[in-house]
Amino acid sequence: MDLHEQLTKHLTDVHAIEEQALQQMSVAPRMAGDAQLARAFREHLDETREQERRVRERLTARGADPSRMKDLAGRAGGVGMVVFARAQPDTPGKLVAHAYSYEHMEMAAYELLALVAERAGDAETVTMARSIREQEAAMADRLEHGFDHAVEASLRDVEPADIGEQLDHYLQDAYAIESQALQLLEAAPALAGDAELRKAFEDHLEETRAQQTAVEARLSAHGSRPSRFKSALLRLGGINLGGFFGAQPDTSAKLAGFAFAFEHLEVASYELLRRVAERAGDDETAQLAARIVGEERAAAAAVRSCFARALEASLEVQGSRS
Repeated sequence: MDLHEQLTKHLTDVHAIEEQALQQMSVAPRMAGDAQLARAFREHLDETREQERRVRERLTARGADPSRMKDLAGRAGGVGMVVFARAQPDTPGKLVAHAYSYEHMEMAAYELLALVAERAGDAETVTMARSIREQEAAMADRLEHGFDHAVEASLRDVEPADIGEQLDHYLQDAYAIESQALQLLEAAPALAGDAELRKAFEDHLEETRAQQTAVEARLSAHGSRPSRFKSALLRLGGINLGGFFGAQPDTSAKLAGFAFAFEHLEVASYELLRRVAERAGDDETAQLAARIVGEERAAAAAVRSCFARALEASLEVQGSRS
């Protein structure tokens, strides 16, 4: 597959991502539980419609069409996220955390698209990709500034005496997310395709084990324990993700983009946990969450620094290295 074919494939990938985003953004304002968050989602829905149109136009200019199969999968994934968030007792918090992660997945996808377009000499696609990436980054910032609102909306109907019980649920969620992270990070080095990306995964694997141990200790201090069901479910998800990435022709780039987004899911989860811990008067858990947020942000930055190398590895495997 030559570089121009690679560029078209990347454009169909981001079009499917926008189809998924449209599914999420169309219902998110009604689930937000907060006027400021609802407004942010409504505004980004309009941006997302325009982004989808711009990507479709670039495909048309290249004599191609969106992939029906990818778009259908994207829309189905969007519906799945909505169903998941609605099923949670803290819907606003889960919605914002997953949307924050998704915006970072879009940021990664457009950053990689711009890199491919540069190699293919398509200046218009480079400009479009960088412009949309900045819009996604701005939406991520709006969501980050809405973490307080998400916690307030999630706990609005919780009695003060029950905040401690809610904190245990958030700790169980954090433990389960670390279970998925461990499954992914244990498989990732063998799939990385690049030495620096492999090292980023290996370094964070040890850090993640320590994070999970620390979260378990906080649960134990509360007389609680991890949820076997949540942990098993997310571990299975991690195994499935390892299989998915291993089956992709551009494993290295897709893996890097997903890992960058996953680190930001963890950032959001620990930011919410910190706020709930502060409400519960649990300073030790709040401090732990703040420390782990810093570690997750650093891990995300390490992965992002490898995007260009990950893309080169993917192109080389597919015989289209510039």
